[in-house]
Amino acid sequence: QVKLVESGGGSVQAGGSLRLSCAVPGYTATWGSMGWFRQAPGKEREGVAVISPSTGFTFYADSVQGRFTISREYGKTILSLQMNSLKPEDTAMYYCATDWRAMSRGSPVTADFRYWGQGTQVTVSS
Repeated sequence: QVKLVESGGGSVQAGGSLRLSCAVPGYTATWGSMGWFRQAPGKEREGVAVISPSTGFTFYADSVQGRFTISREYGKTILSLQMNSLKPEDTAMYYCATDWRAMSRGSPVTADFRYWGQGTQVTVSS
């Protein structure tokens, strides 16, 4: 059973920063794709940022480009999402997800990720 555990969510004012972390089983280099998704109330879950180390692929949603940075800690089993210049529309439950398959192009979809964390809430007030 693969278990992903997110941490780092919380409440922040607009313009602030948060850093999310996800404990990933095994070394991050062994996974095909690792990423962050989010789901706001009444909306579908959407891909925020994804990396595929073996292909060098990195994806950012247009809405977070330039503000969010996804990274993995070499030698450790942590996937991070640094979120800067947060906006109220970033408010959502954020989920860490992984899959054995690597991405090389396109946008991530939830169906392509087999393993999910329980989520961590991010709330941005204006």
